Amino acid sequence: MIQRIDHVSIAVRDYDKALAFFTRILGAIPGSSAQDDHMRYVWQINSLGDLSRLELISPTGAGSFLDGFLKNRAGGVHHITLQTPDIHHARKVLEENGIPYFGYNEYPGGVWKEIFIHPTHAFGVLIQIAEFTADDWLSDSVRMPAGKKFQVEKTGAGCKLTLAHPGGGTMTCDLSPQETTELIESLTHTFSPKA
Repeated sequence: MIQRIDHVSIAVRDYDKALAFFTRILGAIPGSSAQDDHMRYVWQINSLGDLSRLELISPTGAGSFLDGFLKNRAGGVHHITLQTPDIHHARKVLEENGIPYFGYNEYPGGVWKEIFIHPTHAFGVLIQIAEFTADDWLSDSVRMPAGKKFQVEKTGAGCKLTLAHPGGGTMTCDLSPQETTELIESLTHTFSPKA
């Protein structure tokens, strides 16, 4: 039902200060962002390292759905987002197990479908379960070019192997000359015609 944790969402009062902290100081790479005028907030996906992501959410005016959460604090972890390949199956599993959920939304074009489990029913954590394609929300600099699953770059100490990750983004490992040779031999052996 769940593929992985996609991101942790942090609600903040001072969006610019928080964005500067996570990008300039911690090195996060900004991806997609948008403002929701109906719910009066802005969101920004940020990538840290190969596969870690966090989202900043911040009110854009009075009457934001974040007002209560931020009433007595400057910020905090608001929710975690779990990726599912099928939101309707996720709903069915929750219903079959008597777990209430709320907030079913399907955004235009079907690019994002979501439900939420209230902290009361999830051990104190607000959980968002969503169906989406993770690469759609990431910066081009942290995802593989369309149609590619890997890249190899020669380095002075061997090579850098970068692979597309099914959860969006990439993962990279540095291989020594010996490890590179072993990988080539392993691939050659695996795909050579049997004698």
